[in-house]
Amino acid sequence: MAVSFVQRRFMSNALQKWAYNLSGFNKLGLMRDDCLYENDDVKEALRRLPQTVVDERNYRLIRAVQLSIQKDILPKEQWTKLEEDVMYLQPFLKEVKKEREEREAWNKQY
Repeated sequence: MAVSFVQRRFMSNALQKWAYNLSGFNKLGLMRDDCLYENDDVKEALRRLPQTVVDERNYRLIRAVQLSIQKDILPKEQWTKLEEDVMYLQPFLKEVKKEREEREAWNKQY
């Protein structure tokens, strides 16, 4: 018996929410882009972000460190929800990676 598209989509959403909540960073109020390893590409993308977004990110990181030190988590109503988690750094990161790859290709040719 075939599973309808709506049922598969629901199962997919339920699985996504389960995995997202299992990851744990949302219990500290962090977003996915807050958890990226800061290599050169990420540092350049962060440099290009508007200052208000950087300030919000820094606040979330400081709060998460404080909660970690206290061995505590936020109240459930303050957890970051999957629907609220915005990939704010990804457009900048894609642009930085593309520029780096173009620069590397240029340097190989000349």
